[in-house]
Parts: sequence; C-alpha cells; structure tokens
Amino acid sequence: MQAIEVLLVEDDPGDVLMTKEAFAEHKVGNRLHVVSDGVEALRFLRREGEHAGAPMPHLILLDLNLPRKDGREVLEEVKKDEALSHIPIVVLTTSEAEEDILRSYRLHANAYVAKPVDFDQFIRVVRQIDDFFVTVVRLPKG
Repeated sequence: MQAIEVLLVEDDPGDVLMTKEAFAEHKVGNRLHVVSDGVEALRFLRREGEHAGAPMPHLILLDLNLPRKDGREVLEEVKKDEALSHIPIVVLTTSEAEEDILRSYRLHANAYVAKPVDFDQFIRVVRQIDDFFVTVVRLPKG
C-alpha cells in the first residue's frame, strides 16, 4: 500500500494532537502535514514561501472555522483552481449546522464529517477517513 500525503488544516492544537495520534497509531506510512489557518493552507498547496518544497497532498482534512481565511473560502479557492481541484477535501469540523453542510457540498467538498467531542470517537473517525482514502478510494497521483 502506497503512503499518502495528507494536509490537515486545523487551528485547534488539541484536535491536531488527536489527529496526529490517530495517524501515528494507525498507519505510520501516511504523512500528515499541518497548517493552522486558511492562508497557510493555500501557501502550502501552491508551494509558496516556506512551503516551496511541500509535497502535493493526496487528501485535505479541512476545518471550517479558521483564522485569517476560513475553511469555506479555502474550499472554494481550491476547487476553483485547476491545479488543485482534483484533491479530495474532507470537511472535518465541529459545526453540525445544515447551512454549513449544504454550502460545503455546493463548494464541492468530497465529504462532511462532524468532529466527535469524545476522544475515542474522534480517533475512530479519523482512522475511518484514513482507511477509506487509503484502502478503498483510488486517489490521483497529484
């Protein structure tokens, strides 16, 4: 099984730590890259500045409520950019608001997952996302 590059766009240090833990325990071959706001996410994806040598991710895990540029704006920009639009984006957020779900899908999110509050559930959800995109789905090579 080929390792995949995953970009986590998340500003909550606790959620970053839990996601790293889920990836570390589950599949050491997958590489998790983390940025904490929407502006940095776009710089990473466009390989700008300090991210000039960044790999192109095979999958993006995107929080909606981010500083500087929120996840909805990032989702819209990525899906409108011909060089990036092929990358699957899973919205992973605390919002369960119907308008956020609908807007995310209208902006072409590939999946919308509400973050569980419970630690074990959170780990399980991240592992399921990882499993699905590593073992079930065929991802573009980038």
